[in-house]
Amino acid sequence: MMPFSDEELINPVKSSLKKSIPMLERDGGGLEFLGIKNGIVYVHLIGACKGCASSGTTLKYGLERQLKIDIHPEITIVNLNGGAEEFAKL
Repeated sequence: MMPFSDEELINPVKSSLKKSIPMLERDGGGLEFLGIKNGIVYVHLIGACKGCASSGTTLKYGLERQLKIDIHPEITIVNLNGGAEEFAKL
């Protein structure tokens, strides 16, 4: 169980994700931070990352790994292809 509220996680998560943005941009991609619900970070991969065959690997072994190092070992990240519209339905 996460020892932080979703609200407490927002700024640390954004700071952690910023570390990975240059890696995504070098490949013509990027991400939009959508929010956090129940300790799960939701993003929307954009640009070349959207639909890339390696996007799942990038998400888990790049972005999520950095979040686990920076914040907490139980944090997870999920890409929502529908973006903010899909996040609003959660």
